[in-house]
Amino acid sequence: MDRVTPGHGVRERLGRILFSRVAGPDGPENRARIHGTPGPRWFGADRPVRRVHGDASMFIGGLRALLLQSLHPLAMAAVAGHSGFRGDPWGRLQRTSTFLAVTTFATAEHAQEAVDHVRSVHEGVSGFAPSGEHYHAADPHLLCWVHIAEVDSFLRAHQRYGARPLDGAGCDGYIDDMARVAHALGVPDPPHDRAELAERIAAYRPELRATQEALDAARFILLHPPLPWPARPPYAVLAANAVSALPPWAREPLRLPRAPRIEELCVRPAGKALTRTIRWAMSPPPAPAKA
Repeated sequence: MDRVTPGHGVRERLGRILFSRVAGPDGPENRARIHGTPGPRWFGADRPVRRVHGDASMFIGGLRALLLQSLHPLAMAAVAGHSGFRGDPWGRLQRTSTFLAVTTFATAEHAQEAVDHVRSVHEGVSGFAPSGEHYHAADPHLLCWVHIAEVDSFLRAHQRYGARPLDGAGCDGYIDDMARVAHALGVPDPPHDRAELAERIAAYRPELRATQEALDAARFILLHPPLPWPARPPYAVLAANAVSALPPWAREPLRLPRAPRIEELCVRPAGKALTRTIRWAMSPPPAPAKA
């Protein structure tokens, strides 16, 4: 007779709730297609991108990326005008997480289809920022900013909160892996290692500022998430750690306070504990013991 592992029911329920939020109603079907379809992949099982994108630290990295990306006025104007992040924030999260899962784990054919779809959407996203500047989501310069903000955020969150942080070569390998996706999306010269990533972020800094749209987005993301009250305390832990992981030059314009001692003694330990819990909940349970 099989014995039920203690905590299995709790793990299953919590994992199902988290997965439904992140992956949406089509999550189980998409997961089966992503992992079950035979064929070559863009990235082998040993590639760093699979380790990073398969870890619970992505929850913190994703929030950090949204905050960092908002500092480019044209990228933020495009998000505010077209993404529906206020009206359908979970839908946006689910589309983003599905895209990451497909390009990381699915067949090369499905990964290319996902990229082609995103490129077609970008072609139709254009307009004018409140400053009067024109933006187009397919602009390689804007695409590159969105890309490097994501790569920097996912990697830093993984190195701080991931179950198995990468060594130096692995960090460079992750950036190189992500360059393949960026190039497919229309970024002609994405960075391939940590030095190039740091140089590229530094090159964008003169363009960055916190517009009113960016401040409103930060307030919405951090203070008014569309969540039931019982879910807000753990979300607040994720959000606080996303803020903690931002560099000072990004926090100041977004009016995000710094409290180094509190962050070191309380925020980061809580973030590590919560990501361990999420990782436990979303991992397959151990096989039941035989009597």
